[in-house]
Amino acid sequence: MCGRYYMDEETYLDIQKIVSEVEVSFGRELITGDIHPTEAAPVIVSPAHKKLQLCKKAWGYPEWQNKGVIFNARVESVTEKRMFQNGIHYHRTVIPAAGFYEWSRLKEKNTFYRKDRTPLYLAGFYDRFGKEDRFVILTTVANASMSPVHDRMPLILEKDQIIPWLWDEKCAKEILSQTPALLERYVPYEQQRLF
Repeated sequence: MCGRYYMDEETYLDIQKIVSEVEVSFGRELITGDIHPTEAAPVIVSPAHKKLQLCKKAWGYPEWQNKGVIFNARVESVTEKRMFQNGIHYHRTVIPAAGFYEWSRLKEKNTFYRKDRTPLYLAGFYDRFGKEDRFVILTTVANASMSPVHDRMPLILEKDQIIPWLWDEKCAKEILSQTPALLERYVPYEQQRLF
């Protein structure tokens, strides 16, 4: 679930209004286009709870014996898994996106986004592996707009939840149990069934 999302210019401009600092090393390639697991992507962090910063981190924790990456974590079990405990408690992050993709059982690509086209803010966390910070996106049970396609979806934050998610452990715990806002779905071609 949530194995690819995308950024656009409008999302980046909106993010600049809420963050204090933007990492100098950002290039145009990190602002727009599809983002896949293992790629560096923009995330919002708040070191020492002082100000919001936009920086880049790689998407996906390395799997055991480096056999791949873990790019999602379930809200239901995230606090119980040893691999995630440091990140979820001390390094929460927000992943901005214009939208995300999910494929149906019939391999149809579905694009999900807010009806008003404002950015999605996905809840996540990161940790350090070697010399690199890597993040994962939290997933939850799908809401009514997502359930026809998949049973999981990203945990979506409202804009006014960004600081509580990053700074407040108690609020973050409550956010883990919320149902995300309804989204719009676009399918360029949908297969029809006779029966």
